[in-house]
This record gives sequence, structure tokens and C-alpha cells, in this order.
Amino acid sequence: MPANEQRLIEIEEADLPLHCPTPDMSAWDSHPRVYLPIEETEDGEYHCPYCGIHYRLKRGTG
Repeated sequence: MPANEQRLIEIEEADLPLHCPTPDMSAWDSHPRVYLPIEETEDGEYHCPYCGIHYRLKRGTG
């Protein structure tokens, strides 16, 4: 499924800083790029205010 059709996207710390749309999303179905401060949240989750995609940060266990 293309990234812009997913409703939950898990990202790695290497993907930070997080912005939406991501490089995997098709440009024709996008909105202005916004940076999402997911690393500042307690639960490591953030919803894009434009498209509502739910992002989850996979944090290291070490």
C-alpha cells in the first residue's frame, strides 16, 4: 500500500526530523510540508494536522 494511503506509519529515529508528507508519498495527493515534533511527545506518537495520518516512533530499546 502506498505511504499516502496508510493511516499508521511507524518511523525510526533515523527518519527524524519527521515531516509530512514523507518522501514515500505521492506528490499529487499531498499538502504543504509540515514538520511534526514527534520526538517531543511522551508517547512517541503524532497525527498530521492536514491529513490525519498517525505516526508512531519506534524507539530503541538500549
